[in-house]
Amino acid sequence: MNNLRGKGVIIAAVILCPLYLGYRFYGGQLEAAALQESTLERAIPSVSITQAHPAEASDTITLPGNIQAWYEAQIYAQVSGYVKMWHKDYGALVKKGDVLADINAPALDAQYKQAKADLETEHAKNVLADLTAKRYVALRPNQAVSEQAISVQVQEAKAQEARVRAAEQNVRNFEALIRFKSIVAPFDGVVTARNINVGNYVNKEASPGEGNSGGIRDLFTVADVTKMRLFVSVPESFGPFLQPGLTADVTVPQLPNRHFTAQFLTVAKGFDVSTRTAITVFTIENEDRALWPGSYATVRITAPVEKSILTIPSSAMVFQEHGTQVAVVTEGDQVHFKPIVVARILDNTVEVTDGISASDRIVNNPSAALLEGNKVRIVTPAPGYDLVTREAPEAAVPKKPSSKSL
Repeated sequence: MNNLRGKGVIIAAVILCPLYLGYRFYGGQLEAAALQESTLERAIPSVSITQAHPAEASDTITLPGNIQAWYEAQIYAQVSGYVKMWHKDYGALVKKGDVLADINAPALDAQYKQAKADLETEHAKNVLADLTAKRYVALRPNQAVSEQAISVQVQEAKAQEARVRAAEQNVRNFEALIRFKSIVAPFDGVVTARNINVGNYVNKEASPGEGNSGGIRDLFTVADVTKMRLFVSVPESFGPFLQPGLTADVTVPQLPNRHFTAQFLTVAKGFDVSTRTAITVFTIENEDRALWPGSYATVRITAPVEKSILTIPSSAMVFQEHGTQVAVVTEGDQVHFKPIVVARILDNTVEVTDGISASDRIVNNPSAALLEGNKVRIVTPAPGYDLVTREAPEAAVPKKPSSKSL
């Protein structure tokens, strides 16, 4: 009985051993195939893609500008003398006709008195000439004097009357000059310059800006700042858009957080041959007088344009010996490098005029290891991770113990 049981065990061992070995061999083949498949899959680089987008139908240019007052007048001396008193200082708000300063001109005052004395003399001579002429005319019926003598006296009276009128005009001329002893504001505005002080010699013949040695001529500068003029040199490419209705965004260094809107006023109908720019004038409302004449301005002009330009992220560009390119994923998920023509590089994007289309699948942040024809796997990037260099780690989920382990 024992012999039969031992033989059964041996027979079972002989039968099960090949089956077990075959099972183990088959299982090893399956594991090897799975490992190979996993290795090949991991060898395919992962890439994230982006697409080109049409550029905005507008173009913006930033230019320097100069802000000037709507009206600005330098007030010059019309009479020579000494400053008696100035009444308005830098920054003073003035109305039209306000007295800015008074000039003491003793020489002019003396000439004015002499002119009035000469007028009185001519008046006296005129009375005598008129009386003499009338007496000569009265003697005509008696023929006591010749007609020649009468004509001479009559014409002499008329000539003396003309001298009186000339003397009167001379007096009025001096009266006009006397009024220039008071320097007045030509319009409402603000005093932006005062070049005189009490006692300074003012010379109407001096050159503008001349010092005290030759006398001062330019006394004050008054500006109307309720509206400002903005002067900008605009390049040729924006020439067609310089038309009524165009606006510009303006900032100044003294008010960096405030934006002003400038309205197009006019443009010089010609370009400067040295800079290829045209002087363009805008207007800015300045009722609160926040802007000052002479300010430097940063001017941003946006104009509608028609252009067939696509934009891509600057991180999608590849720089190689063949020039600037982008890596495109074909329908078979293979890499193909396309040369592109870059129009302009902005902060985070690049404007491209040729080489790609809006339907191209462009690799973003392409690895330097990518080669032409490489097979790639397209993935969606996780926030905060660059899939080109590393995979986003998966969150560790604790496994629950199975009932078998219990």
